[in-house]
Amino acid sequence: MTHWSTFEKETERETKKLIRCISGVEDEEDQNFQLALKFAWSNFKFHRYLDVDSHKVQRSINGIYEKLMVHSDLSKAESWMRLTEEFLNSPLPNTDGAKTDAHYSLLSLLLFLSGSPSNTDFTERPRVKEAEEEDNFDWARYLMEGEDIDMGPYPDTPEWSEEESEDDDSQQPISREDSGIQLDRTPQEDQDNNNKTVPVTWTVGEPDARAWLEQHVVTPYWVAHAPRFPHSLHLHSNLLNVWDQHLYNTDPLYLPEEKAFVTETQVIRETLWLLSGVKKHFIFQHHDGKVSVRNNVVVTHLTSNCLHSVLEHIAVYGQAVFRLQRFIDEVTGYSSEPCPPGSSSSYSSKKGSEPPFRTYQAFVWALNKYFTSFKEELTTIERELICNDETVTLSAVLERLNPHLAQIKVLHKVFCTGVAEVPPETPNVVRASHLLNTLYKAIIEYDSVGEASEQAVALLFSLWTETVRPYLEIVDEWIVHGHLFDPAKEFIIQRNKDVPVNHRDFWYATYTLYSVSETVDNEEKLNDAASGSSGGDQGSSNRQLTMVSFLKPVLKQIIMAGKSMQLLKNLDCKEAEQSERSSRDAERKSLYTLFLESVQSRLCSQEESPTDTVTEHQATKRSLIKMQSIIAQHLEIDDVHDPLLAINFARLYLEQSDFHERFSGGDFIVDRSSQSVTCQTFELTLRSCLYPHIERRYIECCGNLMKTLKKDYKLLEYLQAMRNYFLLEAGDTMYDFYTAIFDKVQEKESWQQLSFLNVQLQEAVGQRHPEDSSRLSIFLETIDPARKKHPVNNLEVLTLSYKVPWPVDIVISSECQKIYNQVFLLLLQIKWAKYSLDTLRFTYYTTFSKIKMCLLRVKLMHFVNSLHNYITTRILHSTGLEFQHQVQEAKDLDQLIKIHYRYLATIHDRCLLREKVSFVKEAIMKVLNLVLIFSDRWQAGFGAWKIESIDKMESDFKNCHMFLVTILNKAVCRGSFPHLESLALSLMAGFEQC
Repeated sequence: MTHWSTFEKETERETKKLIRCISGVEDEEDQNFQLALKFAWSNFKFHRYLDVDSHKVQRSINGIYEKLMVHSDLSKAESWMRLTEEFLNSPLPNTDGAKTDAHYSLLSLLLFLSGSPSNTDFTERPRVKEAEEEDNFDWARYLMEGEDIDMGPYPDTPEWSEEESEDDDSQQPISREDSGIQLDRTPQEDQDNNNKTVPVTWTVGEPDARAWLEQHVVTPYWVAHAPRFPHSLHLHSNLLNVWDQHLYNTDPLYLPEEKAFVTETQVIRETLWLLSGVKKHFIFQHHDGKVSVRNNVVVTHLTSNCLHSVLEHIAVYGQAVFRLQRFIDEVTGYSSEPCPPGSSSSYSSKKGSEPPFRTYQAFVWALNKYFTSFKEELTTIERELICNDETVTLSAVLERLNPHLAQIKVLHKVFCTGVAEVPPETPNVVRASHLLNTLYKAIIEYDSVGEASEQAVALLFSLWTETVRPYLEIVDEWIVHGHLFDPAKEFIIQRNKDVPVNHRDFWYATYTLYSVSETVDNEEKLNDAASGSSGGDQGSSNRQLTMVSFLKPVLKQIIMAGKSMQLLKNLDCKEAEQSERSSRDAERKSLYTLFLESVQSRLCSQEESPTDTVTEHQATKRSLIKMQSIIAQHLEIDDVHDPLLAINFARLYLEQSDFHERFSGGDFIVDRSSQSVTCQTFELTLRSCLYPHIERRYIECCGNLMKTLKKDYKLLEYLQAMRNYFLLEAGDTMYDFYTAIFDKVQEKESWQQLSFLNVQLQEAVGQRHPEDSSRLSIFLETIDPARKKHPVNNLEVLTLSYKVPWPVDIVISSECQKIYNQVFLLLLQIKWAKYSLDTLRFTYYTTFSKIKMCLLRVKLMHFVNSLHNYITTRILHSTGLEFQHQVQEAKDLDQLIKIHYRYLATIHDRCLLREKVSFVKEAIMKVLNLVLIFSDRWQAGFGAWKIESIDKMESDFKNCHMFLVTILNKAVCRGSFPHLESLALSLMAGFEQC
């Protein structure tokens, strides 16, 4: 080891110490000790760690300095830079030069070990530098020993030095007292002087500014071991010491803890700062979004428990302010710090690139307006605290802030329920609906309390009016201009862009209504379809579905007005232009503006009411006594003797003018079907200030659309055409068509030819209704071969079609034409049977079989005529008259569509086409088929008839006839099918004659 350097020897020695400390092996000759020593030396010499990056370390040093400067820790920042610079420039043992890798390695290690430099209390300890030993050896005498030097005539005069003269000149101050000239310096000289760490000497009259502030503004209570401030020695001012002494004397295990003394003024100021949204305090601490109170903070005149109970109460409101302010910063984009883990802010979980939707922006705008006024109040209190010479206590400040703290509690409750508790990744439509519902229910809840919560109701109402503004603007844009502008998809009605306006499914599939459950975690998307209702009754019965509560009464009107206005815009009609022109001519105000003006006028009208308080008070007192006696009598009936309950009931119903008469008469009924009587103020405001404007626009838009469809697009004419051709109301026209088919059948000729059918249809229609000849056509469909065994089913191959233009096809859809075709086919089958019996030729009959056939023909004729008269008169004609009357009274297109569907459903049911009564139709079809067979054999001649076949046909008819009479009579007796009464009576009369 003689060739080892000193550094290697020291490393060897320290390594052995390390091995002894960790392994506990003391014998260096031990094999385990030698293995550990070799392992350590191997890692020291052949390690794979990268060399330190001096630039990275320097950036970290500069970053810590900037952070300390931002936190206003000037002394700490100055010490940090000075000490690191001194260390980098100082030599190290066994290392030559400054700012070497060894310097930066040590600094890097310290940076890795450091926790949070900005939050650490640091006080630089003065370090006494080791004084360099002065060399007292006289080198001049030693070196000049034996030399003769001529010292001149004045040997005691010191040698003149040019450097000394320059130094003396630089240290001599420039006199400014009589010259009036100040010393001018260049910016470069100023910069050089600033870089030099020369201690500043202050002359008399110019004290250190920082020291002056520390001595005259406030005692630095936030630092460790802060000096105690002087205070009175009165007993009331030393209650903490008295209590501590009492605990010390009574509890032998009591150990006084180190305390940070503050004054009550400092507590008040930090309370005001906390409520103002300031995050860095001494008394209050922020940690993971929660506000806590420092344990060791005390005041001299209060016990620790008393102070902490008050401060913890304040901390709750401070935390509420902190959460609300953080939400405001997140939505406005001013948040400078990430949310802590487990934060309850729901909006922060959304994508950072997604902008906040307008409902949240409006809610934040309302919150910000409130906090602006609240902070102004806090600033006023702090200014009075500073400028006022009178004593201000914490209890007085809290009493002054009590109304604001109650409002903050209300706001925080609304925020937690309406925003914070919404699960992450929830759609905007659910977020907006839930927030508006929360505000709506909060207003109803606090309004039910009465006068005790007037301020809360006023605050919530102002908050609601601001938050609801985007919703009302979306509604206004839709029902006025026909454009549903909702880029963030926050409105409960959303546009399906896949369906264009000029499509026949526009009215059914263009808009989607979102209905959200109370628990918010479920969402049900309901298609608006033909109905414009809210869809609340279509949800499952095990949970109550809700949407934006305040829009429920007018949701149908909004949907109808919006769709009608959009349809009008695309119809390019005069009514839409006139509607828009009238809106512009009248200087139309937005729906939100009209709502606010209506609310303002309603409040003004209430303020201008008569104020004869004395007379009104006397009358109220007399009425109250009267009501109390009446209600007390009614309560005694149920063995309830409570005069206070009677008084409160009397006050509750005193405003009803007819209460005395109704209650004393014994027929008074309490209506419990809706909200409580005391919860109607806000709902009445909506009914009188918002809903009438929406209703007025609904009437205007839907009326213009109905007028356009009836006048410009001939909606009524198309409905009449459907009845003429499908329901055979144009008897002369359709008679020529179907008789041509029946003649072909009787002549045993082929009639199922598309060309023949279309020619007959065009000829029949073109003679009397040429405008419909191009729209009407017929098609042939394939049927099951098994059904062709019965002649009456051969007509099922026919399908009539009528081309309906847009937008009339919104009302007369393809589904409607399918129902029309089913009724059309039934009518053709009845017409065919009737035509077959009517065209039979008579001769003189003498044989019994011929007479029996004639009697059977009469019975069949009576059955078919009864069925024909029932369908054409009792069903089609009377129902058609009712349908025409309802069409004229329809207010909107949705109502017209419902009327048309109801009309088709009615004739479909009354024509016995419903699946539920299919057995009745089968019996009728069996009789009609029997008629066709009878007609066919009649025309074949009587020679082909046998008496057994006649008896068999008569028996089948009698069975079907009796079955139908029995079924119809039971249905009429139950009252389930009153329209069948005429058919039942007619068939019964024919059955009795048989």
